[in-house]
Amino acid sequence: MLDKTIGTDDYNKFCTFLEHQCGIVLGGNKQYLVKSRLSPLLSKFKAQSLGEIVTRAMNITERQLRAAVVDAMTTNETLWFRDSYPFEVLAKDIFPNYDNKSVKIWSAASSSGQEPYSIAMTALEYQQRRRTSGRVSILGTDISPSMLEICKSGVYDSLALARGLSPQRKQQFFEPCAEAGTMKLRDNVRNLVNFRQMNLLDSYSLLGKFDIIFCRNVLIYFSAENKSKILRQFAQALNPDGYLFLGASESITGLSDDFEMQRCNPGIVYRPKKK
Repeated sequence: MLDKTIGTDDYNKFCTFLEHQCGIVLGGNKQYLVKSRLSPLLSKFKAQSLGEIVTRAMNITERQLRAAVVDAMTTNETLWFRDSYPFEVLAKDIFPNYDNKSVKIWSAASSSGQEPYSIAMTALEYQQRRRTSGRVSILGTDISPSMLEICKSGVYDSLALARGLSPQRKQQFFEPCAEAGTMKLRDNVRNLVNFRQMNLLDSYSLLGKFDIIFCRNVLIYFSAENKSKILRQFAQALNPDGYLFLGASESITGLSDDFEMQRCNPGIVYRPKKK
């Protein structure tokens, strides 16, 4: 009988391990989350208990298990055009500044791809409406290898397609797959986006500079110290006239002095402070 409970000591050790590996802060009383995310790994790695999974994950020789644990704990659900206003602001206020120019965009926690592909669809709609031809380049990064595989495939099932995607956009930007109930993004959307694995606690120097960064509903999982570090690196990765989108409930107050808030209608966006 597999033991799917996790004791207090193992949970506390695991919290420390997870924050060290990827910056995520679980906090207290999230044993239920650890149980739901890690239980599927028991049979895969021939473990008898979650305590064993936790202990083995902390062993540097268990690289495959360690990667699977981090992957399981960093996989989060998302949806198309989440909160809608960032994409409205892109089309109404930001893209006009880049008519017939190149614009480089980073989706810093792309999950299963809905955010960067929503940005790509917004760009294509804007170009079609305004008859502009500027080059749009979108980078999607995530720490999870399994999420990046979904991103790169561009294939989504009916449940994913039903979350935030209008029938008009589904018809315009997707095509049916051979597998029943799934659809694939058309090439004109996929060709705008590249994906790579990345931990937001690592250096961004090799990524170059961006005009727009999306990091929405991600900072809430990090400690204040790591939030400050990530925001500082975003400031360094943004062009002087760039834009940073955070989640609707996320604030930089007390975390960074590198940005100034700009109110939009609707929502807000952050701009680098002038030097």
